[in-house]
Amino acid sequence: MRAIAYDRFGPPDVLRLVEAPAPEPRATDLLVRVAAAGVNRADLMQRTGFYGDQSFGESPLLGLELAGEVIEVGAEVTGFSVGDPVMAIVGGGAYAEFARVDHGMAVKVPSGLPLVQAAGVMEAFVTAWEAVAHLAEILPGQRVLVHAAAGGIGSAAVQIARALGASVYATASAERAADVRRLGAAAVIDYRVVDFEAETLRLTDGAGVDAVIDFIGGEYLARNLRCLAPGGRLVQVGILSGDADPAIPLDLLLHNHLRLIGTVMKSRTLDEKRAMVARFAAGALPRLAKGELRPVIDTILPLDLAAEAHRRLERGGGFGKIILAP
Repeated sequence: MRAIAYDRFGPPDVLRLVEAPAPEPRATDLLVRVAAAGVNRADLMQRTGFYGDQSFGESPLLGLELAGEVIEVGAEVTGFSVGDPVMAIVGGGAYAEFARVDHGMAVKVPSGLPLVQAAGVMEAFVTAWEAVAHLAEILPGQRVLVHAAAGGIGSAAVQIARALGASVYATASAERAADVRRLGAAAVIDYRVVDFEAETLRLTDGAGVDAVIDFIGGEYLARNLRCLAPGGRLVQVGILSGDADPAIPLDLLLHNHLRLIGTVMKSRTLDEKRAMVARFAAGALPRLAKGELRPVIDTILPLDLAAEAHRRLERGGGFGKIILAP
């Protein structure tokens, strides 16, 4: 099969199209013909050696999410049949024509959702549902601040918070403000020119928000905590700043009874990942089927342009997910 591989850590140019052996499904797996794969920042970090020799999955190939057609079903699998359109999270291997998928990490694609769009659902919406609905425990009438709202997970988080009945404040560039408002944000803060902490407090008349969903880290940490109302929750999903060791106003955390919650999917056990997918399937998948939630796709590129896809994601400035279509 055709697949994207690399033989050393480095810039996007290390990615190359190769012929690789097709994966062999186990009793609990689906074998999927990949129609499209989502590109995620974790792929960039893996390519540059951020994770070193750590292995969080079962394939040395890149790619954590995909959509496609089931072509083989393992002996112990129930609920799926050959020919089913599925979208799934994998422990590597999505940048290829065929992929092995644990059946507990897959769901059937809702009717009417094209596979190339479904490829941008799982990593973003499973992560965002976990952060917004499960960990932040957002309820109708509450207020949420979502950072990096034009990105794949951020755009999903805005939609989910709004669908749960929250008022959403979001940070994004001025160029993407209108796009983010169309997702349901009540206000979009241009983080390049406006102090998001001061603006959030102004928008809430000094009360603060009930939750912050953050992907940046670094010096955002203390500012995020100061944006929270008493009893508020900060859910830390990523560290795009690269600064993993910021100072924290511990007195504020204690005095206002705040909660700081970290989450990442890549390092979870298979059972934990399956539980996340199950929560997504129960809460978010019906909303996707009804069109209340939708994947936001920025660019679709052929598989052999994986290096260009990585360059585009590194440059930033897009709106939503970048997709590779074998």
